[in-house]
Amino acid sequence: LRCSSSSNIMMASIHGGSVVAAAAVLLATLTPTLAWVPTHSHNIMHPSSKTTQLTAEQGDDDTSDAKYSGYNVLGTELSCCCSNVRETGIGTGFYRNGFCSTGDNDVGRHTVCVQVTEEFLSFSKSVGNDLSTPMPEYLFPGLKEGDRWCLCAQRWAQAYNAGKAPKLFLQSTHEKTLDFIPFDVMKIFAIDAEESASVINKLDLQRSQLNEILKKDVTDND
Repeated sequence: LRCSSSSNIMMASIHGGSVVAAAAVLLATLTPTLAWVPTHSHNIMHPSSKTTQLTAEQGDDDTSDAKYSGYNVLGTELSCCCSNVRETGIGTGFYRNGFCSTGDNDVGRHTVCVQVTEEFLSFSKSVGNDLSTPMPEYLFPGLKEGDRWCLCAQRWAQAYNAGKAPKLFLQSTHEKTLDFIPFDVMKIFAIDAEESASVINKLDLQRSQLNEILKKDVTDND
């Protein structure tokens, strides 16, 4: 659920006699978790395909720079990616707050929480994006294998197409990533796949229960 208080709102409304209205509100809250289909459907490709490539297109800007909030690709609250890289005191993300949040000023969409490998870092450097060398002026510590970092969605797609994509954390990857990368592709690389599957199953169960409440209330009123 996006809002942990949603179930409380629903129960309060039920006691007040408005079951349909309460269920509809909560169902609407659950609906964003279905946003696994990317905005640009032609980006979808089968992981085993060698001819079809992910394309990196610029998505619409957010209405505001939500530095400390946002939702992940599951539709739940965005989790921290890394707030202190190798004890340097530097957090990852465009806002350096540890979250892969994004906003109007983040034109590169630093939204994918990855765990880097030497293979990926070497590839990234070979295509002109040196992530290994520290740049203190940009609060960038330089990355080493095992570090977690908020990578640009376009850069992840580029690495994926080259067979060098690093693994990622779904619960710490911002929902804007879905504009560039299909959810089914991200699931294959998810380090937190098991935990995320549990979250999805719970949301699906809640959605099913709400649908049953709506159906029952409609039947009773007929």
